[in-house]
Amino acid sequence: MLQALWLLVFAAGWNYVLCFDNSRNDNLAVYWGQNSYGVTHPSDTANAQKTLSFYCADNTVDVFPLAFLDNFFDTGGLPHIDLSNICSTANNPVFNGTNLVNCQFLASDIQTCQSKGKIVTLSMGGGAAGGTIFSSASQATSFADQIWNLFLGGSSSTRPFGAAVLDGVDLDIEGGSTVYYDSFINQIRSHAAGASKPYYITAAPQCPFPDAYLGTVLNAAPFDAVYPQFYNNYCSLPNYNNPQDWDFSQWDNWAKNTAINKNVKVYIGAPASTTAANAGSYVDSATLGTIIQQTRATYSSFGGVMMWDESQAYANGRYDVAVKASLTSGGSVTTPSSSGTITASTPTSSSSLSSSTSLTPPPTTSTPASSGSCAGVAAWSSAIAYTAGQQVVYNGHLWTAKWWTQADAPGGAAGDWTDDGACTTPVAAVTDAAMASPSNHVIATVATTGHASVISAPGKASPAAKANNTKPIASQRPQNSTTPSNRSRWFRL
Repeated sequence: MLQALWLLVFAAGWNYVLCFDNSRNDNLAVYWGQNSYGVTHPSDTANAQKTLSFYCADNTVDVFPLAFLDNFFDTGGLPHIDLSNICSTANNPVFNGTNLVNCQFLASDIQTCQSKGKIVTLSMGGGAAGGTIFSSASQATSFADQIWNLFLGGSSSTRPFGAAVLDGVDLDIEGGSTVYYDSFINQIRSHAAGASKPYYITAAPQCPFPDAYLGTVLNAAPFDAVYPQFYNNYCSLPNYNNPQDWDFSQWDNWAKNTAINKNVKVYIGAPASTTAANAGSYVDSATLGTIIQQTRATYSSFGGVMMWDESQAYANGRYDVAVKASLTSGGSVTTPSSSGTITASTPTSSSSLSSSTSLTPPPTTSTPASSGSCAGVAAWSSAIAYTAGQQVVYNGHLWTAKWWTQADAPGGAAGDWTDDGACTTPVAAVTDAAMASPSNHVIATVATTGHASVISAPGKASPAAKANNTKPIASQRPQNSTTPSNRSRWFRL
């Protein structure tokens, strides 16, 4: 009798563990599919992206968005998905008459992750602006029907993941028009309303509020969570202590006062290593842990952390494990209700760090370059907007922009510039007219080959950087700016 009772208790506890709870504030979402580490470290094949089940072996990650479905309407009227070295049209068969790759061998991986209480969603977009546009509300609705049948709770003879049923969709829209996306989301919601399990709708906007592409969509349809990317921008994690740049408060305000779903959760999107994002975007796990505790204590919409991507996190000394430890320390506690469902308690803020604790950001300048040649480089001008990689001369030093910047002087508190050292050559006089010409600046250029993009900068090969043009000048902050950006699919995001 006691043994039977123990088994019942164990089973009840097991069911409790195996349940994703979107209301918590200690969830970790990590993108998988684009082999970011393998692309940025081609010689280190041992740490290239592994199959999904490899990363589900422990309790670290709660959400795996699969990246990406990058073309809505490909050959035969079906979408196109690309999971890099695991499953792609370059290495795997496609369904007859289509360009939709057959990844049904991943069904068991997905189901294994789900059996451990994780959810697996489909991330759509990822930088392929031309293939993610709807021409009408009816087209968006029909596409939602197709996604439901191919990946979610419907049925089709061309299901890429076979019998595995994904847990929702994630929007990572990087360009083009997002008109009619509300129709797409609402149709997915309509299907999910009568389903036997919950389905989730998430989005990964850039951190400048509102996002250039997803801003209107976020206001027009209900989302369960948003993953603002606090990297590759002026609002990157290293600028946490700069109230003019760090704008989580705007996302929290949106969640509470504008979002259709007032229970939507806002995550901190972070690069999982120095090579997962643009230079100057990464913070170590201890620093991120402090940011997590302070943000959670201040903003009730906080839902956890998003990372790009799992291959980078795993190779970076299990960065995901360290961050998850920070999340679960002082995170919300859930208890089973009498009906067997999961109910969330009030988030705790018993962290040893108060919201007013000062976090010392990483240095805003690098070690000065040995050459410091400033010949032909224009002087910095507050009237000119600079993008990542452009160089200027200021106070006798050569400076390189980390990201889009205007009116923030090199060496200033905003930390927008890298000090390349004192000028060792005479600086020629350059007029403002000449300054406006891109030919006078060192600008990194992106070359795309196949499924990966690589950026080439003088003397260095590094991942493709998102050239985001959304930073408002100081006098305009925190007003809206919606200039588009450019981002590589594997170089998150």
